[in-house]
Amino acid sequence: MICSLASLRYWGIKSESFSVQIDELKGYEVRHTRSLILLVLLLVIAACVPRVKPPVTAPQALTRIRPYQFPDFSDDMSYSSLETAINQSLNYLKRLNASTPFRFGPDTFTASHLIKSMEVFRELIREPPPVDELRKAIETSFWIYRSVGSDGCGKVLFTGYYEPILRGNLHPSTNYPYPVYRRPNDLIRISLGLFNPKYAGVRIIGRCVNQSVVPYFSREDIDSKERLNQRGCELLWVSDRVDLFFLHIQGSGRVLLEDGTVLHVNYDCSNGRPYRSIGRLLIDKEQIPEEEMSMQRIRSYMRDHPEEVERILNYDESYVFFRLVDRGPVGAIEVCLTPGRSVATDLRLFPKAALSFIQTEKPLVGEDGVIEYWETFGRFVLNQDTGGAIRGPGRVDLFWGDGQYAETTAGHMMHEGTLYFIVLKQLEEK
Repeated sequence: MICSLASLRYWGIKSESFSVQIDELKGYEVRHTRSLILLVLLLVIAACVPRVKPPVTAPQALTRIRPYQFPDFSDDMSYSSLETAINQSLNYLKRLNASTPFRFGPDTFTASHLIKSMEVFRELIREPPPVDELRKAIETSFWIYRSVGSDGCGKVLFTGYYEPILRGNLHPSTNYPYPVYRRPNDLIRISLGLFNPKYAGVRIIGRCVNQSVVPYFSREDIDSKERLNQRGCELLWVSDRVDLFFLHIQGSGRVLLEDGTVLHVNYDCSNGRPYRSIGRLLIDKEQIPEEEMSMQRIRSYMRDHPEEVERILNYDESYVFFRLVDRGPVGAIEVCLTPGRSVATDLRLFPKAALSFIQTEKPLVGEDGVIEYWETFGRFVLNQDTGGAIRGPGRVDLFWGDGQYAETTAGHMMHEGTLYFIVLKQLEEK
């Protein structure tokens, strides 16, 4: 192992003192010399091991900020859609026990307090005030918390998702050969906290084989090796394998049947395998330049290289099982998502259903569907969803709805920004 002087300095070992230690070895017997040399080498090796930062916990994910740190709270959308999204969060909160706790970084509020917070804010926007008046009202009555982000200083990566439309059938055929699976009967979820408190909140997914729990089938097992074939797990069948893969990535979508019927399919559960990005795979293999990476570029590559499709898709071992819902898409808190107003975050760190404010970038798309440029925007959103790749305090996925603009934006969005959470002040601290 080679360790540079820069590494030694980083770990507090000066090169001068290191040479002094070697000089002092000359007066010792050989066996002592060897022991000391070994000890020094072990210190050097230890110095070359990088420090691993512990994961951010919920109390650390948000920090309360002062008014001079507030954003301007200008919003680029109609407040009518914001009221719709607030009402959806209220539907969720009112299903809970009033004392259910919600953590905003170091502080905790009850579900009843969040309901009141939402209702007060909803009254503020029903007759939209000028931005400066709204900011003053927020400063007076609300606390603002900012995500620490991926760097500890608030840097958040924003991506987008949308509701795709696929063509399908209730029966398999040569035109519809690819099954959309429901949750298999042999899939089991185990809460490890039931066995040891130190694993509280940790769950694993698998299946039983010879009285042992093993990982559930991978994407390759299911799609290429057909391990679920003829087991009655099929909800329906679709026409395109790549479209089906991106349905897994988006988590919900619509399936248009030949008779015009539209079915809404929504995320139910996954196989528990880790998500692996096929975009990163294609970048690392130098098949798509990183600066060109987008969902549309991946589709184009696979269309031009059909012989590679199976290998590329199977790289992602994660697999999603769906359910039919009356309306969609439905988020992780079991409410319908509002285009442009619903976000997915790591719900282990951030409060479900809570009112948020984001600042990032959106594209201006020309009539030809090509992005002309990106512009900064701010927007109030509601924290109503999550995702397998949305982990940590530095990730947010914004739901764009359906249609061409939504698909284009979701497929290309990968921009930095900031994330804030908003909650009514406690009465005694107003």
